[in-house]
Amino acid sequence: MSSSFHINREVLRLALPSILANITIPLVGLVDTAIAGHISDASAIGGIAVGTMLFDLLYWNFGFLRVGTAGMTAQAWGQEHAGDDRSSSQTSRILSESVSIALWAALIILLLQVLFLNAVLWVMPCSEQVASFARQYFYIRVWAAPATLTLMATKGWFIGMQDTASAMIADICVNMVNIVASYVLAVHTPLGAMGVAWGTLIAQYTGLIVTIIILLLKYHLPPIIINLRQLIATLHNQLSSFYGQLFVRSLCFMVVYVGYTTIASSYGDQELAAANILMKLFMLFSYFIDGFAYAGEALTGRFIGARQPRELRLTVRVVFIWGVCLGILTSLVYWLAADPLTSLMTTDPPTLTTIRKYVLWLALMPVLSALAFVWDGIFVGACKGKEIRDTMIWAAISFSLTYLIGYQSMGTHALYLAYMMHLVTRTIYLSAKWISLRKERV
Repeated sequence: MSSSFHINREVLRLALPSILANITIPLVGLVDTAIAGHISDASAIGGIAVGTMLFDLLYWNFGFLRVGTAGMTAQAWGQEHAGDDRSSSQTSRILSESVSIALWAALIILLLQVLFLNAVLWVMPCSEQVASFARQYFYIRVWAAPATLTLMATKGWFIGMQDTASAMIADICVNMVNIVASYVLAVHTPLGAMGVAWGTLIAQYTGLIVTIIILLLKYHLPPIIINLRQLIATLHNQLSSFYGQLFVRSLCFMVVYVGYTTIASSYGDQELAAANILMKLFMLFSYFIDGFAYAGEALTGRFIGARQPRELRLTVRVVFIWGVCLGILTSLVYWLAADPLTSLMTTDPPTLTTIRKYVLWLALMPVLSALAFVWDGIFVGACKGKEIRDTMIWAAISFSLTYLIGYQSMGTHALYLAYMMHLVTRTIYLSAKWISLRKERV
């Protein structure tokens, strides 16, 4: 009983700061969409959706910076606190390498920004009005890339260090500055809806400054020196193993989430606006459940590094209980309060009418996805890159096949069914893999 109580306390200690921080992330998206919905029309909402998707396309490919850093740091932290002297400098080295990779990746993004934007808009079916808004949005926000990617790496490091409080402080600073700056610039300056992009740019660099201050004051870390030769060696070693597997996972996520936006846009601006708002609401849940996934990452890596299998099994059980309960509760809220929630984001009557057709899908998303999110955290903490990669490959395949099979008979509903199937696939695959991994005593 005492061990179970201790694990519950540790899960909540790590999860609650992440939830408090994460809840501000979808609020940024909700505010951005609401600003466009109230001061402009469906084209502006669609333009923000496409512009956001462009950065999802970029940054999801570098999701390994947060995910990989968290898993490796957590295991190094567990080894260090289990008395393994060899691990004492590993956590600092992991941070240095991750930040170095982030900054070089940001440089590549800035150099290739025009080519990337033109290529994506060339293959994406959307109206000229939406494309024009998305283009302006992109060329402003892309200059936040160095800050955004560095923040991804440092957030993963904080989680791995069992310090979600520091990650919370940085995230809340970013997101609250984003909300305030976006509102002020969009509503009270001639920038209009484009103030949303400038607000994001300002917020990312604010968060970077806050993170640097935390690293200097709390961890007394010296400035990170980027050694190109060492970085190339790091890229060769890590991209060919754990980071490389997570990179493939990110590409598969891109297939699903970019596919979602692209397919919705093919049905017109109204369907795109509705799909964007529904996804914002679903992401609201995902940021709650991610708090428990992050706790799973930190504790799984910690107990594997410290070689404490009993605590590991308790962690998996406790995190799953919290995740399932949260999924059921959120599904009930979405089913009962769909109209008030969607009305907060737009007053456009045609968009609201379109959204009402898909309320059942919205209500199903949390309860079907809870286990998938929790499993992700467990496997990241275990540094099981192959399993994480393979589950997303199968999930992307299930998303694509479900839509292709169902779109002629179901129309736009096939898109939401396909999204559900990718969540179910992730849950089934990782559940089966965990059973086999337990036999290997991970």
